[in-house]
Amino acid sequence: MYNTDIPNREELPSTAKLVRSTIIAAIVALVLLVTVVMPAEYALDPTGAGRLLGLTEMGEIKEQLAEEAAADEAAQMVAVQSSTEREAPEVKEPVVAEAVEEPAPSPEAEVAPAEPEPAPAPEVVEPQWQDEVRVVLTPGEGTEFKLTMEEGATARFSWVSEGGPINFDTHGDGSGQSISYEKGRGVPEDEGELKAAFTGNHGWFFRNRNDNDITLVLRTGGDYGQFKKML
Repeated sequence: MYNTDIPNREELPSTAKLVRSTIIAAIVALVLLVTVVMPAEYALDPTGAGRLLGLTEMGEIKEQLAEEAAADEAAQMVAVQSSTEREAPEVKEPVVAEAVEEPAPSPEAEVAPAEPEPAPAPEVVEPQWQDEVRVVLTPGEGTEFKLTMEEGATARFSWVSEGGPINFDTHGDGSGQSISYEKGRGVPEDEGELKAAFTGNHGWFFRNRNDNDITLVLRTGGDYGQFKKML
């Protein structure tokens, strides 16, 4: 039964063409791996193309989610172990203070009149905070805030999680660089100063790991430009 013509030897691709096609396909796959897959999946961006395409931040968020899940699982295991071990309360002996007998004042001693203290100069109170934001996070929801800062600039901050503790990651990015300053799991509040390691965006990523809604209140002040909500 006749189905199709058998191609001639001249119509078949040569070995050189097959090798060249294979090399081109391998180069294209390598370029996609470095510029797309690595930044989006593992937050690795050796060429900088992933950050320009917005893929590196996607990979960083995936890495943060994986770290949070592992940390939550470890915290649950520690909580189960600590609940099974009960320590006896430490009994402290009461400390008895010895009475010290003060000498009676001499009747011949003269009491000098007290001189009035000068009134302190009034202090000029500067506003402590420049920006304040209040946001409600549902269970599992995250949000991110950034400050545009120059290298060496210092910003003050204070935040509190009302309704339950929260996970956070203080980090920065810009000028082709990225840095993680501090991470915390199940923290109810924090305050201090944030000093920019380089010129760029520096701030916080928060996530609610409670079973209920929480209210995050963030206040900032100091040497920075814009206050931006990223997520």
